[in-house]
Amino acid sequence: MTNLEGELGQLKDQVIGMMQLVRTQLANANTAFIEMDKDAAREVIHYENRVNAMEISIDQECEKIFALFKPVAVDLRFVIAVLKVNTQLERIGDHAKAIAKYTVDLDKPFDPELLNALRFNEMNETVLSMIDDAVHAFNFENTKLARWIFGKDATINEINAQAFQTIAKLIKENPENVERLLTMSSTIRKLERVGDLVKNVAEETVFYTEAKILKHKSKS
Repeated sequence: MTNLEGELGQLKDQVIGMMQLVRTQLANANTAFIEMDKDAAREVIHYENRVNAMEISIDQECEKIFALFKPVAVDLRFVIAVLKVNTQLERIGDHAKAIAKYTVDLDKPFDPELLNALRFNEMNETVLSMIDDAVHAFNFENTKLARWIFGKDATINEINAQAFQTIAKLIKENPENVERLLTMSSTIRKLERVGDLVKNVAEETVFYTEAKILKHKSKS
């Protein structure tokens, strides 16, 4: 194994570690939101510092590889992809923190019937499964699985659109609950954005593995 191969291997491990961390952050944030567990929410907020530290560490490792080894071809594509993936992961961490902050500010939990009507649990489980797929696809260069993520993102978009319509109707019928309903709407919107970010990670996996750029193209 060359020095470059060793550095790229360590970089890959760092990225997978960050993927797993933001996945945990998001799962904990959503569970805290559903159960209105303020202590768990505060823990998510506290651990956001770890996400930020890992982002900086990965960026620095990429800079070191560029400076010392001047990678080309697939190695160059990999480091470029990592830089972009790193940004997407940090943003997922930001959304998890924001959801946790909503929980801290809630005065009571949301009605389980409302969560079911909005398909919140389904959305949560789908987003987490997308991250799991992204980890596996990135680790094993599985572009078929990476493309499978695009279909799951379509499901997330569908849930988001339906939830928006439902919440808009509920606000008209229950204007006294507008603040709580807007909090729910914002939380669902953040999960939809996480879906987009995970899809971006999948695109970068295809890019470095197959040298294909999928951005701004329709997904099937």
